[in-house]
Amino acid sequence: MTIRRLDAQNANFTAELDALLAWESVNDSQLQHTVINILAQVKKLGDAAVLDYTQRFDHLIAESMASLTIPSAQLSAAYLGLPEQERHALAAAAERIRHYHGKQKQESWQYKEVDGTVLGQQITPLDRVGIYVPGGKASYPSSVLMNAIPAKVAGVSEVIMCVPTPRGEVNQLVLAAAYIVGVDKVFTVGGAQAVAALAYGTATIPKVDKIVGPGNSYVATAKRLVFGQVGIDMIAGPSEILIYCDGKTSPDWIAMDLFSQAEHDEEAQAILISEDGAYLDAVQAAIDKLLPTLERADIARTSLLNRGALIKVKNQQQAVELINRIAPEHLELSVDNPEALLPQIRHAGAIFMGRYTPEALGDYCAGPNHVLPTSGTARFSSPLGVYDFQKRSSIIYCSAQGASHLAHVASVLARGESLTAHARSAEYRILPDQTGH
Repeated sequence: MTIRRLDAQNANFTAELDALLAWESVNDSQLQHTVINILAQVKKLGDAAVLDYTQRFDHLIAESMASLTIPSAQLSAAYLGLPEQERHALAAAAERIRHYHGKQKQESWQYKEVDGTVLGQQITPLDRVGIYVPGGKASYPSSVLMNAIPAKVAGVSEVIMCVPTPRGEVNQLVLAAAYIVGVDKVFTVGGAQAVAALAYGTATIPKVDKIVGPGNSYVATAKRLVFGQVGIDMIAGPSEILIYCDGKTSPDWIAMDLFSQAEHDEEAQAILISEDGAYLDAVQAAIDKLLPTLERADIARTSLLNRGALIKVKNQQQAVELINRIAPEHLELSVDNPEALLPQIRHAGAIFMGRYTPEALGDYCAGPNHVLPTSGTARFSSPLGVYDFQKRSSIIYCSAQGASHLAHVASVLARGESLTAHARSAEYRILPDQTGH
C-alpha cells in the first residue's frame, strides 16, 4: 500500500493540500431531515418517542424507560467486577485527568476603585450537563472520564450520561468509568433521540444546560440543531494526527503513531511531514510491514489511502508554516528540541512533544483532555476543559460618587446613539454638586 506523497516545493502543492484536508462536515440533507423529525417527535412525545426510536434503531426491546435506566448499584458492580488491572488503570487515569483539570478551575474575582465602586466577575458552574458516550462494540470509557471529570471539577451539580446499548450490548468498562467519576444518572439511550431528550427533557430524562461528547453523524447533526436551546462542546470531525519528525525517530514508532488515528475510522486523517525524503521512504516501509499486524487493519488502510499523506518540506520553517496552516487536532513534534518550536505553533488542539510522547498517551491517561477541535477549528477553539462547564457573570456595584462619574460618560454616549431613556436613567444618578467637567 503506497500512501500519497506530496512535496511542499511543488507548484501545485497548495491545491493538493486543500484537496487532502477537505472534509464535508455534517450537511447531508436527507440525514438532517431525519434528525429534524426525531427531534420534533421527542420534543412532542417525550419518553414514548425515545422508547420507539430505541427499539427501531438499537433493536432493543424496551417496554418502559425504567428498562433504559442504569441503577447506581449496577455502576458500582461494574467497577468492582472489573479485573484488578483494568480497575487500577481506570482509577489511575481518572486521578491524572482530575489533577490536570483542577489547575483549570477559575475563581470569582473583584476589585474596588478609589470612589468605592466594585467591579468583578462571578464564576459559577452549570447546573446540569449531559454527556453522550458511544456504546455497543465501539465503546470508549476514556470518553466518560474526559467529559465527566472536568464537569465535576467545575462543580456541576448533576451529570447525566446517555450511552446506547445496541442489541443489549453493555460495556462494563463504560459503566465502571461512570461510577468512578460520579455520573449521577445513566440512560441506555443513543443517537439523535438521546440528544433530543437531553436538550428538551422528558418525564424520565432531565433537560440539561449543555451536551458534550462524541457521536456519529446523527448525534453530531442533532447537537448542531439543538444548539441555542442548550450549549454544546463542538461539532467534531474525524480524528486527525500530524507528525513532524526530523528523521531521527524509529520509523516503526512513527508508523504506529500514524495508525493510532487511522484505526479510528475510514475518514480519519494521518499525516507525516519531514525534510528527509529517505526517512519518508523508511516510514512507508514500516507502514507496509506493520499494517497487517493491526486488528483494525482494513479501517487503517482505507484511512491512509484516502486521507493520509507523507509530505516532504524544505526546512523547519516550512514545516511550522504547514503545521499552522493545517491546525491539527493532534500534533506530534518528534524532534530533538521541541521546546524551541513551541512558541511558533499557533494552531493545534494538543501538542505532543518529543520522541517519547505518542498521541495515544494523551487519549487515555496523560491528563489533558482528549476532546479536541478538528478540521482546522483549532484556529479558533480549544480542548474541552473545566472552563466549558463554568459561566461568568459580570459584577458592577457603583458607589454614589462612582455612579455620578460614570453617568456623565454614559449620558454623552447614550445621547449620541439617540437612546434618551438610557441617558436619562444615567443622569438621575448624577450628584447635584458635580458638573461633569
